[in-house]
Amino acid sequence: MVCLLVACAMPKATTLDKNTLLPPAYQQSLDSNSIARLPKKLFFPDPALQALIDTALQYNADIRIAVQRMAAAKAGFGISQGLTKPGLDAIVSSGVDKFGDYTMNGLGNFDMNRSPNISKDQQIPLNMPDFFVGFRSSWEADIWGKLSNQKKAAYNKFLATDQARQWVTTQLVAQVATLYYELLALDKELEILKNNIALQENAVEIVIAQKAGGRATELAVQQFNAQLLGTKSMLNVMEQRITATENMLSAISGKYEFKINRGKPIVDLVVPVDIQIGVPAQLLVNRPDIREAEFLLEAAGAELEASRKAFLPSLNINAYTALNSFKSSVLFSPQSLTYGLLGGLVTPVLSKNRLKGNYQLATAAQQEAFETYRKQIIYAYHEVQTQLSGIDHYKKIFQLKEQETKGLQAAVAASKDLYMGGYANYLEVISAQRGVLEAELEQINSKKIAFIYLIDLYRSLGGGWN
Repeated sequence: MVCLLVACAMPKATTLDKNTLLPPAYQQSLDSNSIARLPKKLFFPDPALQALIDTALQYNADIRIAVQRMAAAKAGFGISQGLTKPGLDAIVSSGVDKFGDYTMNGLGNFDMNRSPNISKDQQIPLNMPDFFVGFRSSWEADIWGKLSNQKKAAYNKFLATDQARQWVTTQLVAQVATLYYELLALDKELEILKNNIALQENAVEIVIAQKAGGRATELAVQQFNAQLLGTKSMLNVMEQRITATENMLSAISGKYEFKINRGKPIVDLVVPVDIQIGVPAQLLVNRPDIREAEFLLEAAGAELEASRKAFLPSLNINAYTALNSFKSSVLFSPQSLTYGLLGGLVTPVLSKNRLKGNYQLATAAQQEAFETYRKQIIYAYHEVQTQLSGIDHYKKIFQLKEQETKGLQAAVAASKDLYMGGYANYLEVISAQRGVLEAELEQINSKKIAFIYLIDLYRSLGGGWN
């Protein structure tokens, strides 16, 4: 009894308080006004972008992989459901046994065959056949809840794969939208470069004419021409970036050849003035990666509890009923009916090292899941803060760049007039042209970045999957 009591001793239960990970604001009630609650078609009203997102969601490889992982986890949960149910096998078997003359069975069979109490049909042959047609059942009673904890772990892993699929969806929606706005910005930058090339070609023609009239030097011609060539090289870079972005969108959409349609130009799009993010608790509801980490933490806790309860005795019950005989001619007679029932407690005695090792592994796995959950919450919290700040700053940057561009465009016009009147040199004209080109490109880029921060905020709040 002492040996059994020592063998059944199990480690104390461990508890982890998830609420200690959350800032006080996370305890607030949920806010239904968060942009994360907006459907994709309301948050992305551009029909061209909606079509891209729908195509990507249908054909994207990562989505399909996530669905298969979810199917595998569902199968694992189905397997775990059978842990607490009796197993029943239908068996049809035949065999033969030949017992030695100097064995208990051999001597017993020999003496029994000579007994006057048995008939000729009951005599056992030297090579004894064994025919068995029936059922065998085995069942482990879940008296401590060990098997229920294993089922709970499998179920939470299945829920985690569903959240992983949703997070892949959120990431995909954000990635497609980001690339789309990148493409709109590149289209506008390409247009700006073409307009500047036209202006610079006109400036080259003017300076060539002035050189012919003795009002300009070859140096001025070469400087204007060099600026033109530099802008044309930027044009090729921009066209390559557009091609690369279109190919990336095609690949994400699971297509080989895919025409990327555009909606309104980026200059016609307006960044929302008032952005509702909801209270921080919204992150726990909408962000699938946090929900996934939470389910995996629950699964790890259930597995730890199951490994702890493995130290306790298990109640196993085995039963069978069948037609069993050593002669096929009488196999299906009522006298061949046989059955058996055996129940017992199985207690680990000399396998404590294995049980302790399993418990230590489960403890480490739970702590790892806890730290992953903590990391997800902290990163999500700071992502939202960064993106809100980025939207605010780049909206201001865009407004300033817009004013800067208008001022530089006026400076270009003034420098040309002054140059034609002989009051400015050609370097001032070139500098003004270079400045306006850079300002126009930076203006478009700042607006694109503001939209990307807005998309990232939508993703960080868990929008786009539901």
